[in-house]
Amino acid sequence: MIRMPGKAPARGTVAGNINLRGEIAGYYIDASGVSHGFVTAPPYRTFTSFDPPGSVSTNTAVASALSLEGAVTGTYLDAGGAAHGYVRAANGTITEFNVSGAGTGAGQGTESASISDLGAATGNYIDSSGVNHGFVRSRLGDIATFNVPAAGTGSGQGTVPEGIDLMGEITGQYVDSSGVNHGFVRSRFGTITTFDAPGAGTGAGQGTLPATPNLFGAITGQYIDASNLHHGFLRNP
Repeated sequence: MIRMPGKAPARGTVAGNINLRGEIAGYYIDASGVSHGFVTAPPYRTFTSFDPPGSVSTNTAVASALSLEGAVTGTYLDAGGAAHGYVRAANGTITEFNVSGAGTGAGQGTESASISDLGAATGNYIDSSGVNHGFVRSRLGDIATFNVPAAGTGSGQGTVPEGIDLMGEITGQYVDSSGVNHGFVRSRFGTITTFDAPGAGTGAGQGTLPATPNLFGAITGQYIDASNLHHGFLRNP
């Protein structure tokens, strides 16, 4: 078990990402209940903690937020409770970013979820009405936004990307106007394909919740059935 030195077990460490070089990124919660990002590498004897300037709570996204070259992406909260995206380069340089149109109030803002081995990041932003929208940010910082056409436009609804692969394909979920979750894939050219796992429920809070794609376009995640039970799925391209 990897544990940040000196951290109380009641708080702890979430090591949510590992790349092919064995580097690990995640976040830990200190004795005051504050989250901080960290990175470590074999043989895992030293840990580097980090927080973007202005952060009161730093979270590294889970599962696909660490690139092969050691860049990390995630979200931090400011003192007002608004979310902001960040990318931390392997050399420790932290770049913060906000999507134009993101709300600035508590529970709003920009949430970065995944980074590819080529440095492109994806995630969602929450506008001032509480609606989710997707974005993709290039390695150079250019940001494009998108919405799944069938996504709802009410608070808590919309488009929520979860992962991006080496080729720039993005997968995630969208929440429709009835509060049901569905999967989508967006190609690097912007074409969007939607899907539902067989057996997924059709009630509010149910449905299909993709998590991450791999290099070959296979997607894994979970679906929630009509009895609110969770199941795993694998979607091949």
